[in-house]
Amino acid sequence: MVQNKKLNKKPVIENRQAKFNYELGENFEAGISLLGWEVKAIRSSQVDIKDSFVLMKKGEAWLIGMSVTPLKEVTQEVDPYRTRKLLLTKSELSKIFKATQEKGLTCLPIKIFWKENLVKLKISLGKGKSKFDKRESIKQKEWKKEKAKTSKLNSNFS
Repeated sequence: MVQNKKLNKKPVIENRQAKFNYELGENFEAGISLLGWEVKAIRSSQVDIKDSFVLMKKGEAWLIGMSVTPLKEVTQEVDPYRTRKLLLTKSELSKIFKATQEKGLTCLPIKIFWKENLVKLKISLGKGKSKFDKRESIKQKEWKKEKAKTSKLNSNFS
């Protein structure tokens, strides 16, 4: 007999502010070195990656500034802002290092998601937007909303 697998809807945490403040380029998928209580907290969406960034140090990538709020069950004293190691291949590490050093790009976490039973982090190389670019992206977003609204109204009258 074939057993039905449960569809486990695990949370995906996104950094929408990074998409607004930076012009994103190449993406990478990295594993994160986590403790047990951190995995449970991520599963219950108790994580914030809004103010975090990736730092290259001694040929390794480190995630700095990610806040993981401990659950009530955690009894020992923990640091919610501890630095976590990212698990990437050597070629990916060299690409990120070259881009951050030569081109002046920043490496940012975009989203945390589950891939089977592993916690993964999507990181991207980004270039900071100016105020003008931010205003332009807001105008484009509003224009798309207005366009969708008018096309919806026109299709209702037809």
